[in-house]
Amino acid sequence: MPKDSYEKELADLQLALVRFQQSAMTSGEKAVIVFEGRDAAGKDGAIKRITEHLSVRNTRVAALPKPSDRERTQWFFQRYVSHLPAAGELVIFNRSWYNRGGVEPVMGFCTPEEHRQFLADVPVFEAMLAQSGTRLVKVWIDISKKEQSKRLDDRRTDPLKVLKISPLDAEAQKRWSDYSAARDEMFTASHTAASPWTCVRGDDKEAARINIMRFLVRCLASKAIAKDVAAPDKDMVFPFDVSALSDGRLER
Repeated sequence: MPKDSYEKELADLQLALVRFQQSAMTSGEKAVIVFEGRDAAGKDGAIKRITEHLSVRNTRVAALPKPSDRERTQWFFQRYVSHLPAAGELVIFNRSWYNRGGVEPVMGFCTPEEHRQFLADVPVFEAMLAQSGTRLVKVWIDISKKEQSKRLDDRRTDPLKVLKISPLDAEAQKRWSDYSAARDEMFTASHTAASPWTCVRGDDKEAARINIMRFLVRCLASKAIAKDVAAPDKDMVFPFDVSALSDGRLER
């Protein structure tokens, strides 16, 4: 996408999101956006563009650290519940309770039984959110193994990205197949009519950001706001279905 076209559409989409938030603040609507994906998939960059012009008081980004010893003894979803929105608020989870669907089982941070229990409980938990009047949007950003390797290398060599470096980065490529298997199991268990997954092909960062924002506006905003926003590129943004696990739309 040419830079001037990207910047023009980015500004238009940010304005549409501002108008959505104005409406939500008036109506009392509550919304949660969950961003998941492999390491270096582009979650941080997408969230930064989405929130850039939104209300600081009515928008929160939750990126929780590893649980404390006390939190490990709580009901698993408990520490996430405290971050859920009140009326007129938007909460974005930069990784979420789905840590237990991916990172934790792959890295051995939870037991097989805890993982199994999570997969059984998460559809019920998310149905409760929907019944409480909270809108939940789940976005998975998918990237290729080659692109992930390039981005992780960039982190190690760019001093401005030093704060993005994680001890788990080294495992992302080594355990690529394990992460793929965990993702597939997570999707199969947690993609429901009440809380579906939307997948985004993320190798092209700028195009992914634009398409994510198009999707969010058309998903969350009223028709009056969304009518002038282009539909996401169907080759880049698609609702999850089981065939995506084998037809090449999701990276293996």
